[in-house]
Amino acid sequence: MITIKSITKFDKAHATVITIGTFDGVHIGHKKILERLINSAKLLEIESTVLTFFPHPRMVLQQDSNIKLLNTIEEKEMILSNLGLDFLIIHPFSKEFSRLSAIEFVRDILVNKLNTKKIIIGYDHRFGRNRNADINDLKNYGTTFDFNVEEITAQEIDDVSVSSTKIRKALAEGDVSKANSYLGYNYMLTGIVTKGKGLGRQLNFPTANIYIKEEYKLIPKNGVYVVKAKLKNSTVFGMMNIGYNPTVNGTEKTIEVNFFNFNDDLYGKKIQVDILERIRDEVKFDSINDLKVQLTKDQETATSLIAKL
Repeated sequence: MITIKSITKFDKAHATVITIGTFDGVHIGHKKILERLINSAKLLEIESTVLTFFPHPRMVLQQDSNIKLLNTIEEKEMILSNLGLDFLIIHPFSKEFSRLSAIEFVRDILVNKLNTKKIIIGYDHRFGRNRNADINDLKNYGTTFDFNVEEITAQEIDDVSVSSTKIRKALAEGDVSKANSYLGYNYMLTGIVTKGKGLGRQLNFPTANIYIKEEYKLIPKNGVYVVKAKLKNSTVFGMMNIGYNPTVNGTEKTIEVNFFNFNDDLYGKKIQVDILERIRDEVKFDSINDLKVQLTKDQETATSLIAKL
């Protein structure tokens, strides 16, 4: 797969079958559409192409700083790259871009820039300035500009009964198992390991503190989770706490991972942590010793769950 960061850099010598969307989470419903895209491209012997946007349109048009997304743009690129697409186009979304009329978007972007021969799109897709055009308009433009439109029906979308909104809700409630089943992969957090206050080491449970720079990334409900990560080319399991460390009167939210049987220095390294299961809520204990006793129980619980994987 080739990733192109702007439509203007696409070589229109490539004829394309295209689908358009934010694809937040790249969940099993999205994958159904993408498989259809790839198969269609193979039949037509042209290039399968996903057109997505960053920042998320709501961040730009609604200045909605509270929107939380399932993937950072790097995570989305990584997930999509494993699906067998020919091209991923991540186009910068701006107010100026949003003001393109429907015909300008179709003619100038889809036809003249991306050499689109077929579009596979949901029945409820809307586009153009103020989102005032729908799939029927797209089909009419197809007649004018010589491309086909394949509609994904309401029934097909409902059959999957998965949405990014449902996944966000599951994660906000701490139901990572449900979220993972909808995603078709383990929900991930990607960030830089930074120095913490060293409390974990004092308790004999040293932790890697994960800093995630993307403020829009959805962090699951506070609590303790079973996790895994690829470190030094090996899969390493561990347990992760998301929260405020109330036992020591913490005031800042942290993400701390205690990796089992791993002692190498990770400071400054970028790591991806896959979340497998939730163990418990974050609790304020009466003493540091009570916290240490609970961490030992958490490790036993996590080890037991890992053995069943």
